[in-house]
Amino acid sequence: MTLMQRGNIYYLRRNVPKRYASVEPRREVWITLKTDSQSEARRRAIGAWDQAVLRWEAMLQGDDGDAAARYDAAKEVARTHGFRFLPADRVAQLPLHEIVDRMEATMMPSGSMNPHLVAGILGTAQPPKLTLSKALEIYWQLSRDKLQGKSEDQIRRLKNPRIKAFKNLIAHTGDAPLDDLTSDDMLGFRDWWWAKITEEELTPNSGNKDFSYIASTLRLVNKMKRLGLQLPLDGLNFAEPDKVSRSPFSETWIKEKILSPGVLDGLNTEARCILLGMVNTGYRPSEAQGLRAVDIRLDTNLPHISIEPVGRTLKNASLRRVIPLAGISLEAFRACPGGF
Repeated sequence: MTLMQRGNIYYLRRNVPKRYASVEPRREVWITLKTDSQSEARRRAIGAWDQAVLRWEAMLQGDDGDAAARYDAAKEVARTHGFRFLPADRVAQLPLHEIVDRMEATMMPSGSMNPHLVAGILGTAQPPKLTLSKALEIYWQLSRDKLQGKSEDQIRRLKNPRIKAFKNLIAHTGDAPLDDLTSDDMLGFRDWWWAKITEEELTPNSGNKDFSYIASTLRLVNKMKRLGLQLPLDGLNFAEPDKVSRSPFSETWIKEKILSPGVLDGLNTEARCILLGMVNTGYRPSEAQGLRAVDIRLDTNLPHISIEPVGRTLKNASLRRVIPLAGISLEAFRACPGGF
């Protein structure tokens, strides 16, 4: 590393490592340190060299990476040269002196422009085509707050319906770029769902769930990534009949189907305890699965379990509750006092 002085300004003079020969044609570079103080130049030299290496690494990433990596590399190149990345059409609208500054920053000693620098500094890099599968990947990154505090099982159950919805859509349309997604694509997907509902005697809600997951995913990605796309996601839902309340299980049904001798012999002890524990409590199976020994109190005048948001989240505050144990449910928890 050598400091050189031209006029009153100090420069860093250094050979270019062979690793960067494909993106930096010069064998050595002179990097202006923008100071006439030798001590200040020495202080700035390390940072200036680090910035040069960062720029070359970004260029290499742009050569070797996918479309998204190349676009990110172009933006990083602009930043390390002291420019804000702007698309070419916006660069063209800048004041003339700013355009000249950008053009000069792309010049090589030969007098030609370095294409790696042009992509970032003059904004010719094109944003990547964002496909349906990539949009789903990005959605998980953007919605990490929704997964916070949830158990592995809750995360699995939260992700699977959305994954299934995109799998269905991609099977119908292919892994299409978002800006190529048309109303015909989505209406065709709706037709596919209606045929499936009719043939398999499903409820309209089965298709509506897919439409809802797809719409919420793509709208969030479109908004947070500032894509500005007009997505054809409206008017897809099927009309649903009035919901009918589910009838409760009768005492006779419970005795004959669940409590009859030998019926549950195929289940292991924990699964059997969770099922029998539901009979007198009405808890959700997932709530029982999350119970710890400390949540099961059998040594009190009123045996009970406590549903708590520990290692998982509850849908709302009212689901945090204490449930008395009696009858077959109490017997079940006596067999599984340590939780599940």
